[in-house]
Amino acid sequence: MVKIEAIVRPERLEAVKAALDDLGITGITVMEVRGAGQQRGYVHRYRGAEYRVNLLEKIKIETILPEGMVEPAVEAICVAGRTGEVGDGKIFVIPVGDAVRVRTGERGEAAVR
Repeated sequence: MVKIEAIVRPERLEAVKAALDDLGITGITVMEVRGAGQQRGYVHRYRGAEYRVNLLEKIKIETILPEGMVEPAVEAICVAGRTGEVGDGKIFVIPVGDAVRVRTGERGEAAVR
């Protein structure tokens, strides 16, 4: 099993969800996060004063998949999340040792289906 953590632009969330759904991946967790990377934030002007916004709003999507689904999922996230601009995001692929379904006690891949 593998955990995929994807950081994407908020406006690309629906496209990424649809792309994962097309692959049959419906078990996802979505969080609103803030972060800094190459984009480096922007300067905001309010009533004549300038201030720098360093942490930009992003969306973090997490899912646990069998190893055979990782490459199609990563490709789907890349295609659906890409705008071609700096700040499109990152994808992290992390090995998962085990998973347990709380309700039934099922373990391993059976717990994440």
